[in-house]
Amino acid sequence: MLTLYSMQLSGNSYKVRLLLARLGIRYRQVEVDILRGETRTPAFLAKNPNGHIPLLELEDGRRLAESNAILAYLAEGTPFVPADPFQRAVALRWMFFEQNSHEPAIAAARFWLSLVKGGRDLKTHEIDQWMEKGYEALSLMERHLSHNDYFVGGRTSIADLALYAHTHVAGEGDFDLGAFPAVTDWLARIASEPGHVAMSHVPEGAVTINSLAEA
Repeated sequence: MLTLYSMQLSGNSYKVRLLLARLGIRYRQVEVDILRGETRTPAFLAKNPNGHIPLLELEDGRRLAESNAILAYLAEGTPFVPADPFQRAVALRWMFFEQNSHEPAIAAARFWLSLVKGGRDLKTHEIDQWMEKGYEALSLMERHLSHNDYFVGGRTSIADLALYAHTHVAGEGDFDLGAFPAVTDWLARIASEPGHVAMSHVPEGAVTINSLAEA
């Protein structure tokens, strides 16, 4: 069985759990709390020297880090990866955008303003930059989604799941999605599809382990 090291409130972890749910794959889930420094312990760093979650451990012991790389691996050979090489490259383009232009602003704002106690005071000087860059990313998404139901191929792909994870909770980072009706419609479209699970969902049959020593 696959083992996923993740944090329930992490958007990057959620995108992997969301794909696993869509694919109906059972897995073992190990909760790793980054707010308590659990990704920086010797036990976790032995598994992922980069000290990040999510981390996917395969049945044969191999491990794969980076959320979008995990999406690409799990979705290989499924409808979530476009069969056409050009469309597949377009999906990757949006996933690169998500990590380089979207996540550093939208997810960072949510993390510091909503999840970290006192984070707003600690990051006062970064907030304006997050807002500027985050709204730029949302505006680009809005322009694309104004003419397309999805980001590539006319159906949900790993690009959509990668972008959905942080966008649907952007309000927790002080972003107002009211000015982005196409983005809002897209979020509702993704959430209405079969197999969709909320960020709070813990999959039936998964084993949640709170101690890395037990994992």
